Amino acid sequence: MLNGNLNDLQAFVVVARERSFTRAAAQLGLSRSALSHAMLALEERLGVRLLNRTTRSVSTTEAGARLLDTVAPRLQEITHELSSLSAMRDRPAGTVRITAHDHAIVTTLWPRLMPMLKAHPEVQVEFSVDYAMVDIAAQRFDAGVRVGNRVDKDMIAVRIGPAFRMAVAASPEYLAGRTPPATPQELAEHRCVNLRLPTHGGLYAWDFEKDGQALSVRVQGQTVFNNTFLMLQAALDGMGFAYVPHDIVEPHVAAGRLVTVLEDWWPSFPGYHLYYAGRRQVSPALGLVIEALRWR
Repeated sequence: MLNGNLNDLQAFVVVARERSFTRAAAQLGLSRSALSHAMLALEERLGVRLLNRTTRSVSTTEAGARLLDTVAPRLQEITHELSSLSAMRDRPAGTVRITAHDHAIVTTLWPRLMPMLKAHPEVQVEFSVDYAMVDIAAQRFDAGVRVGNRVDKDMIAVRIGPAFRMAVAASPEYLAGRTPPATPQELAEHRCVNLRLPTHGGLYAWDFEKDGQALSVRVQGQTVFNNTFLMLQAALDGMGFAYVPHDIVEPHVAAGRLVTVLEDWWPSFPGYHLYYAGRRQVSPALGLVIEALRWR
């Protein structure tokens, strides 16, 4: 086994975490068949079964779980060290992987990173749209974006945007013949466009605040999305009220395509922050991203 390929161990870690040969193969850039054969060969070299396989899922055996707990952190350390060595080059290059949700990417990340990318053609940025609270180290991202600066103690948070407000709006078509809500609780009498959060799988409860009073309201409607701009489009199409950032609502209000309600209840949130691992040496490429995004 000492002469075995470390790539097989890395592949095992991905399979064990994804619990799927198909997803792991896609992530590793291999065929499912090649990955399966590599895992069988690894088990044969070790003389122990690492994975339980069924037609629908893959799980680790007791031995596999032990190997995963032992090997995964060490492989991550090796990866980090190799990244640090490549960061010693004078010219920024390589890929920076960022996880963020769609509104942050469209309104903050992309407008500010696009000029930097044009100026540095050897730098690549990979965006992953996600509303979950992603563990960037476990998911092999270089950075993530979240609202506010509360992050784990081994992370650094850099502010990249101003505070923003959420808004509640619907189309004139939907409001025709209906009484607009005077309080957040009255939204229960209306159709609303829901957001499903991936972290717990539930529907997002709309947050409101007025004169120090905070409350959350669960709403009902015909549509559920996990995309801010599709929620906005549903409101424009007359499907009810949407709860989305005010900056993307404002142009449609000015054009008469949307009408806002409950303005004195709209909550304000701290600006977006980019967070990344503080214990790692920042690569020149990530450094360029941080400086391009830093809120000034």
